Amino acid sequence: MSLLHAEWRRLFKRRLTVWSLVLVLLVLGVTAVGIAFAHHKHSPAALAKAEARAAEEFELQQEWIERDIEQCERDKANGIDTGWPENCGEIAMWATPQEEMVEWFLPPTFEFRERFPEVSMVVVGLLSMYAFVIGGSFIGAEWRSGGLMNLLLWRPRRLRVYGAKLVALLGGLTAIYVAVSAVWTPAMWVVAMARGVTDTMTTGAWQSFALTGLRGLVLVLAAGAVSFGLASIGRHIAAALGSAVAAVVVGVVGVGIVVSLLQVKFPEAWVWTTYLEAWTDKVVVLQHWPSCEGVGAACDPETLEITWQTAGALMAGVVALVTGAAMWLMRRRDIT
Repeated sequence: MSLLHAEWRRLFKRRLTVWSLVLVLLVLGVTAVGIAFAHHKHSPAALAKAEARAAEEFELQQEWIERDIEQCERDKANGIDTGWPENCGEIAMWATPQEEMVEWFLPPTFEFRERFPEVSMVVVGLLSMYAFVIGGSFIGAEWRSGGLMNLLLWRPRRLRVYGAKLVALLGGLTAIYVAVSAVWTPAMWVVAMARGVTDTMTTGAWQSFALTGLRGLVLVLAAGAVSFGLASIGRHIAAALGSAVAAVVVGVVGVGIVVSLLQVKFPEAWVWTTYLEAWTDKVVVLQHWPSCEGVGAACDPETLEITWQTAGALMAGVVALVTGAAMWLMRRRDIT
């Protein structure tokens, strides 16, 4: 039996791998049921009721606008500056169209094209956490039990052993991600058919979903590889879990406090979670509102775009750094 095949079997025979996956699937099942019960299809009766309530709300809005215009004209006639626009007639432009008000009174519906990218992040988030736990425990447990030292007695080529374990882990995570996505996508399609809208889908939308899913897979694999490397460096799964806690406490909370005290421009750009958001959402636009101080109400603040390419480059750098350090240490240091 080849080393890679043996590691693949060992990965899926571990109880933590199996039962953690069962827990993930249970959470996804409860989430799918919750999404289904929280949405409704727009029936003709519900639409008629919403239109009637929107008409009432629109009439009430018109009354308030007329009062505001009269108040604006009185204040200007008396020379009172209370923040009204120069032309009181512009207040009418603040009104919400009646057609938009209809949406306020309709029950929430699951429009597949709009909601699927959002709900697909549930799968990515859960499987990323799953990959981090499984990746660290896969090699950390062997370091702790001494199984890896025994393996190296008859497989002395350390980097080959490390590579086989890592490839088996990444291959297993890929298979799990594809299988879960293959179930989750039809499940959400069924929910949309029963409780929402599916006729807005196009070929371009499906392609966009596929690319989003591919980025999700890369994030899951990166989480597994980083955890695997950290656990190998520390020779214990606690090294990976401790690093994750430190990343949250120091990399998010601590850095957030420091950059706020220093009043740096675009403080979110210094927090690593912003780059995860950019990776999953394609782009994150940060705004620097202090640049509008003293300018006026029509000011457009300075912006900074963080794209998925930038986030991907940083993520690749972290994975390469951790993996390289783990392989170097495994080759150089005593394994006993």
